[in-house]
Amino acid sequence: MDNLVCMPKGHIDGDKHIDEVLKILSVRLRRLVGRLSINWCELQEIRLRINEPIIMIYGNREYFVSEFGMLTSNSDKGLVITQADVKETLEYISNYSLYAYEDEIKQGFITIQGGHRVGLAGKVVLENGIIKCVRHISFINIRMSHEIKGCSRSVMPFISLQREVAHTLIISPPRCGKTTLLRDIIRTLSDGNDFLPGMTVGVVDERSEIAACYRGIPQNDVGIRTDILDCCPKSYGMLMLIRSMSPQVIAVDELGGYQDIDAVYSVINCGCKLIATIHGNSIDDIRTRPGIRKLVEERIFERYIILNGAKKVGQICEIFDQRGSCLYGGERI
Repeated sequence: MDNLVCMPKGHIDGDKHIDEVLKILSVRLRRLVGRLSINWCELQEIRLRINEPIIMIYGNREYFVSEFGMLTSNSDKGLVITQADVKETLEYISNYSLYAYEDEIKQGFITIQGGHRVGLAGKVVLENGIIKCVRHISFINIRMSHEIKGCSRSVMPFISLQREVAHTLIISPPRCGKTTLLRDIIRTLSDGNDFLPGMTVGVVDERSEIAACYRGIPQNDVGIRTDILDCCPKSYGMLMLIRSMSPQVIAVDELGGYQDIDAVYSVINCGCKLIATIHGNSIDDIRTRPGIRKLVEERIFERYIILNGAKKVGQICEIFDQRGSCLYGGERI
């Protein structure tokens, strides 16, 4: 079998995406970034920090942008972001009303049209130990939404067990395509495919990265039978979906603490199938974490998909079953 690489398949409308992002940048930055001669499909992040140079993550590498509209690895040549740049950008992001987005800002981000996520940081104001608001926003991280339809095609045979979905955990370091792969698995399960009929899928989209809802409407295609709880903690959302939407499959991104693990058992006990992701490099890596270790030792997950982006984003390194038997061993990095 050929090496599996999930990211190159499918298509990203780079021109459309950059237009959606350019219009939220200050006029000065808009003109600068718009002059770049790059493949917009490979742009991952734009970071703005007051009094620091603009940084772009492009092709999984960090670059600065010069005042002449060119990428450079020299920070001294990077255009320095001013307070006016950040203020004007925030006005465009919020349609001149940050107050209207206060609930989203308290979670640290705003989702804009196209599904792109804008991370925000500044002075956090607490009230009775709870975040009331974020003031003096000085740091902005624009993360580009990458929807690549068909990128899950190569893994679907592995997560199909006798016309049923296998409980699957995608293990991946940051920026290796795990959310992009998860999104396309959701769409494929929802619409149906050669291996499985269309199924009702419930998605808990805690950080608005999977469906990227904008004003309640998914900006990414997650399938015709998919229901979404947007900006909802995973531990609550999984149980809410079971009670209200009767999903056959539940999908979540980045499993974390003990509450998430307890909710996983509720999903399994209710007969739902689970597709989830987690940060890590291998099964041995996640086995060291107390909550996840229990899931691994009890063989809850029937498939483990290990991603590695050392050579190419979306490189599928290995696929294991619940016993640890290797079903696929890609090129070792």
